[in-house]
Amino acid sequence: MSKNIALIGASGKIGTKITKELLDRGFSVTAIARNPEKIEARAGVTPVAGDLMNPDSLAKTLKGHDAVISAAPFITDASEKLFEAVRKSGVKRYLMVGGAASLFNDKGVKVWETLQGVGIPDVVLANIAEGIRAFDLLKEDQSLDWTFFSPAVMIGPGERTGKFRLGKDNVVADANGDSKISYDDYAIALVDELEQGNNIRSRFTIGY
Repeated sequence: MSKNIALIGASGKIGTKITKELLDRGFSVTAIARNPEKIEARAGVTPVAGDLMNPDSLAKTLKGHDAVISAAPFITDASEKLFEAVRKSGVKRYLMVGGAASLFNDKGVKVWETLQGVGIPDVVLANIAEGIRAFDLLKEDQSLDWTFFSPAVMIGPGERTGKFRLGKDNVVADANGDSKISYDDYAIALVDELEQGNNIRSRFTIGY
């Protein structure tokens, strides 16, 4: 397995956990963030400044890696620039930290529909919608070996248990109907996918 990974959004809550999981498994990480000084200095980590709104510059940073992982927040109308950077870099394997809004609940309703009219600010809804759009764009892509990894409906701090369930297009929920996952367990499953390649050119999801 190739071991040289470029991680976009490495300074974020999920990106930080992914970085740790990669390092623990012997990967080296080019940790890309708008403010690389926020990235903890560790053996195996090379902090680099990068902006997904500047695809030409970002492509040069990504070039030569064995895989690219994006854990960057969704920004309205930014997905094309991000994918352009990955394509220009020549790196084929691309994993994206996705959103849960494009999943379907147990009633067959897209999670996105349940978010309407519940007081979520418009700017937040716009960024969530961009996550759905990013997935739609990837589904049309034939040039990258992409994977879109949707988290559980609720993702946040928690234990690293290594015990979770995976799914495809439907929310993974427990017996109480709750769909949750910790950042740490999400990171485990994402690096598992990097190593195993079980969901190339498809989406999968996770939950307890």
